[in-house]
Amino acid sequence: MSSTSQASQRIAALLDENSFVEIGAGVTSRSTDFGLKQEDTPSDGVVTGYGVIGGNLVYVYSQDSGVLGGSVGEMHARKIAHIYDLAVRMGAPVIGIIDSTGMRLQEASDALDSLGTIYAKKVEASGVVPQISVVFGNCGGGLALIPALSDFTFMDDKKGKLFVNSPNAIKGNYEEKCDTSAASFQGAKAGLVDVAGDEGTIFAEIRNLVSMLPSNNEDRDFYEDCTDDLNRAMDNFDGAIADPALALSQLADNGSFFETKRDFAREMVTGFIKLNGATVGVIANRTKTFDEEGKEKETFEPLLTSAGCDKAASFIKFCDAFDLPILTFTGVKGFAATCCEERNIAKKAAALVMAFGTATVPKVNFVTDSAFGSAYVIMNSKADITMCWPDSRIGAMEADMAAKIIGEGKSADEISSIADQYSDLNDASKSAARRGFVDQIVDPADTRKYVVAAFEMLFTKREEHPAKKHSAK
Repeated sequence: MSSTSQASQRIAALLDENSFVEIGAGVTSRSTDFGLKQEDTPSDGVVTGYGVIGGNLVYVYSQDSGVLGGSVGEMHARKIAHIYDLAVRMGAPVIGIIDSTGMRLQEASDALDSLGTIYAKKVEASGVVPQISVVFGNCGGGLALIPALSDFTFMDDKKGKLFVNSPNAIKGNYEEKCDTSAASFQGAKAGLVDVAGDEGTIFAEIRNLVSMLPSNNEDRDFYEDCTDDLNRAMDNFDGAIADPALALSQLADNGSFFETKRDFAREMVTGFIKLNGATVGVIANRTKTFDEEGKEKETFEPLLTSAGCDKAASFIKFCDAFDLPILTFTGVKGFAATCCEERNIAKKAAALVMAFGTATVPKVNFVTDSAFGSAYVIMNSKADITMCWPDSRIGAMEADMAAKIIGEGKSADEISSIADQYSDLNDASKSAARRGFVDQIVDPADTRKYVVAAFEMLFTKREEHPAKKHSAK
């Protein structure tokens, strides 16, 4: 298989059969410096065009590592820019398959300008059409900003290399010590990769994601008929919610759930589900994961972390840009307390508050467990509709802790009595409902029915904020 056919075959494997139409197949490099005139550069190292996924129009480019290493030069970048111009005009997603050594050194400053052109097109398209990057080979240096500027990134877990500085260029590091270019690092530590796997897995996941997303920010007809029972009861949903990745599949129409940034900040789950035929963005606190046999695998404290706040805030901005409703499942008691967290948590938590506060899409919050202090306030507490389960608790802090402060100097029995009284007056779901902080108390088995009804009611929501260029934070 030649490299050119590999670039084309990757596109063919991704799109609906026989749907790809190539654009710019005859383009080659114009530069003649450093022997390029004698070098054959078919398609200038990138195959570009359009096709469909599940019948939906998408634009795609696939870099050819067999032509000057898939390096980015003037005409290479011009082809990608043309694809972006078409995508923005037509209102369709852009999918970029990256396998490149970086900038084409033979073209020097022309190549540098070309990279800037791609950046500019991605910035222009951001919030207008979904952008997806796929890293199958090298994606280093300035090229690493392409997935970073995208909405979603997929990466080959064996052959993909994503880095600004290669591992060996980092002082005190080398690839065998810590491969900072690997999918595992870029997913779990950097939070740049949503899904890692082999090519077949990645193409299937992209097709699933595209089926979940609107084509553009003005796509108001992105709905499908729901074949699932809208009033379907869910047995043991309250037991499953500790791992929302499992529970959300139970909540969604026909089990359709796509999780984003799966290995990053795993105490916070983000992703898309279908409810009543419409896509909804979901954010949920996670306290456990389970293996295939249903046994507990990992545990997490019900705390907000800087990474979790950052993950959720970014996700909210995408949902708001593309007019996707937001659902939160809240069970949080406070903030992670470490020196490392203290350097970032206030700023990242503030960014999450800003994201929730500026989002004008329908917002529903569901309290599933304990929700205490300012950590609860941050987790979408000012949603349009807030619901909770009967056994959930909402308050300033846990009753035992509050009683020790209120009853300082009193006996243990007196403090225990204060704790019981405090819990009854302040922490119980009924007390929150009495104060109007909770709109509905719902049995766990009926969660789907009430969530669907809430979003149905909020479908025509209109909200305007004071006119401004953008938030200052």
